[in-house]
Parts: sequence; C-alpha cells; structure tokens
Amino acid sequence: MAQDESTTDDDAVLGEGSASQDGIPAGVPEGGRPAGAPESGTQAEALAGGAPSEALAGDTPASSHLPPAPQELDDLQVLKALAQPRRQQMLQHLTLHGPATSATLARALGLNTGATSYHLRELARYGFVEETPGPGHGRERWWRMIPGDRRFPPRSRQSAETRLVMDELNHHAYAADLELFARLQQETDADDAGEWADAFPYSRGTMRLTVAELREFFEEYIALLNRYKRPEADTPPGARTVLTRFLAFPTPVTDEAADNRKGPQTP
Repeated sequence: MAQDESTTDDDAVLGEGSASQDGIPAGVPEGGRPAGAPESGTQAEALAGGAPSEALAGDTPASSHLPPAPQELDDLQVLKALAQPRRQQMLQHLTLHGPATSATLARALGLNTGATSYHLRELARYGFVEETPGPGHGRERWWRMIPGDRRFPPRSRQSAETRLVMDELNHHAYAADLELFARLQQETDADDAGEWADAFPYSRGTMRLTVAELREFFEEYIALLNRYKRPEADTPPGARTVLTRFLAFPTPVTDEAADNRKGPQTP
C-alpha cells in the first residue's frame, strides 16, 4: 500500500460544509450485486467531508457532463430521516452494489421486505433514492441512489438538536468506513488478490491554512473527483468501485498553544 507520511509547513480544519458524492456511508451489508441487476450510474457523498468517486483506471476520463449543483441539507426532519441506521445500511448497499429491490435489501440486511419497502419509500420521499428500470419485465421495483452533491450546513449554523443528529450520522459513517477498510485489508492479504492488493493509496500530512484556504482546497478536491466520474457505459474492463474519503481538521487548541499564538508577553 502506497503511503505518504510527508509533512508540509501547512494545518487543516474540518470542512463542515461537507460534500457527499455517492451514497450515505453507513452499516456494511453482506452480499454482492444481484445477478442481472443494472449497474449503478455515476453518482456524486460521504458525510462529513468524504466523497466516494467512481472507479479509476487508466488515464483521466474526459468528463463531458456538468457536475451536480451543491445541495445543502439543512432541514432537521430530512437529517433525522437520513440518520435512521437501517436507511444508512440500505444506502450503503445501493452505493456499493448498485440498484436493488426491497427483497434484495431485505436478504442482505436480515430484514423483512415490509421494513425495507417502507424505508425505501421514506428515502424516496426525501430525495435520496428513486425507482429505476430493472432487468426483464418482472413486477419487482428496482431502486437506485439519486446522484447529487449533498452538503451539510456549517457547524456554526447547526442547532443543538441538529448537531446531535449530525454527530450520530458521522459516528456510524466513520465506523462503517473502518469496517470496510478492515475487510479490504483481509481480502488483499489473500494470495489471489492480484494487482488490487497494492491499489489503495493512503496519505497523511499537515498544512498551515486559513479557513478560506481550506474551503478552497476542499472545493478543488470535489472538482478532482468530478473529473474522474464517467457514465457506467464508458467504464473500462477491470474497473472497480473505489471509495474515497476526505477528512481535515485543526489541531486541538491547548492552553499552551493558545499562549504561543498570542506572541511574546510583556512582563
């Protein structure tokens, strides 16, 4: 695994207007894409500053479509609907495996179809999923994630109740990401992992930035993701879904650090 431990002269801040570019990271379901299911289209999420991109392979694909306009999720009811753990699991499944039916989701998550159907209707009500044509001419209803650049309001504009909901969302999202990463590490330790065994770059570093510079850095990151997005039909053989996550935050301000920032004190 490629790893960059370089440190620059520059400190990061949490991007609280976090963008979400593919599905809501959440509980990790078992199972893969159902046989014959339509492939998922390019999608723009990851809560709290993360954003999964489409699979990357070869040269940078030419992106001929316009990136989605940012959408701020500032309605508490919408956030509460999104924070429901089962819905997060369902959105994660749609993100990783593409369109699915309520029965597919029920089998993957150990639920009954009545529960998954209800949660899908609620997610559709708030604009997170939509029906999509399925294979053949069956009567089953297929659902997919709706593409979008979904963002949360800055922490300073969140009410106390909104912050509690956001903290719960982020807690589940981070835990799910770590579980996915742990599963990937187990898979790449297998003898038949192939070229993907070394294909998850990892970087850590520090920078000294102003808040304005960090916001600009974040938007440039989102623009980079959009450069690599392409229609499913244009995805080359051997491409896989690649999850990306962005996290930046300032170092905690200790009393000593606060004193240092004040500069020399006159005795």
